[in-house]
Amino acid sequence: MENKEKKLKKIYMQAIGFWFVLMILGIVNGIMRNDVYGPAIGNELLSHQISTVTGIALFLAGMYVWLKWTNARYSKKDLLVIGVMWLGMTITFEFIFGHYIAGHPWSKLLADYNIFEGRVWSLVLLTIIVGPYFVGKYILKGCTDAI
Repeated sequence: MENKEKKLKKIYMQAIGFWFVLMILGIVNGIMRNDVYGPAIGNELLSHQISTVTGIALFLAGMYVWLKWTNARYSKKDLLVIGVMWLGMTITFEFIFGHYIAGHPWSKLLADYNIFEGRVWSLVLLTIIVGPYFVGKYILKGCTDAI
C-alpha cells in the first residue's frame, strides 16, 4: 500500500508542477490577446472569445505533451482529481493575481463568467477540469488504467 501512496504523491506533485506551465501558457495567451491581435481586431469581446479558443488549444496541447512525457498510468480518478486540483489553482490564481497584482476590480474579474454576455472564460475552466481525462482516455488511449 505504501508504494501506491508514494506513486500517487509523485503523480500529484508532477501535476502541481505542470500547472505552472499551464499558467505560463495562459499568461502568454493573454499577452497575445492584449498586445497583438486584440488591438488589431479592435473588439474586446471578440478578442476574448478568440483568446478562449486559443487558450483551450494551448492547454489541451500542453496536457497531451505532459501526459505523453510522464508515460505514467493514471486511473480515471487520478485524472479527474488532477483536473479539479488545476481548476482550484487556476481560479485562486486568477482572483489573487487579477485583483491584487494586476489591480482589476472584482466586478471585472467576475464579468468573464457571464456567458449570457458572450464571455466564454468558463469553457477554459471546463477544459482545465476535464482536459486531463479527455486527453488521457481519448487522445492518448492507454495512459489510463481502470477506465
